[in-house]
Amino acid sequence: MPELRTGLHHLYLRDEDLRLGIELLFYAYRDFTAEPDRMLDEIGLGRAHHRAIYFVGRYPGINVGELLAILRITKQSLSRVLGELVRKGYIAQRPGTVDRRQRRLELTEQGAALERKLSENQRRRIAAAYRAAGPNAVEGFRRVMLGLIDERDRGKVAGEPAKPQPGAATRR
Repeated sequence: MPELRTGLHHLYLRDEDLRLGIELLFYAYRDFTAEPDRMLDEIGLGRAHHRAIYFVGRYPGINVGELLAILRITKQSLSRVLGELVRKGYIAQRPGTVDRRQRRLELTEQGAALERKLSENQRRRIAAAYRAAGPNAVEGFRRVMLGLIDERDRGKVAGEPAKPQPGAATRR
């Protein structure tokens, strides 16, 4: 693996620097998901289930359409994943208060316990990396990661209101 260098010139990144960034993302994601993947495999679930559990836990009451927009998977795939999580008792569905056809999702106690278990190792990894890197590096990392996210989704992560999608219908 190439040696990590510091002090890169701000306006010029060589192809090798960009390739190293790609490689670092691959290795980081592999190691970041390894422990949760093992735990999920033991109970017959996979990464798609983990993502659904995470975001339903992060945003209690999220509706299916909102979860679809975050995960960017097909309705059929999400239906399969949610169906299994509901059957196994990890997620509960309830009708919306305004539109009863809407399905609002929440973790059950069992689902919340699984989410905590799956995320524990990941939170430890991030905390250790943040402590080792220091506050300036953490802020730089956040900026880089936000820069990798499609512009229309940045506000979702940054805690800002989401920008309306062109052509998207809004309900009041």
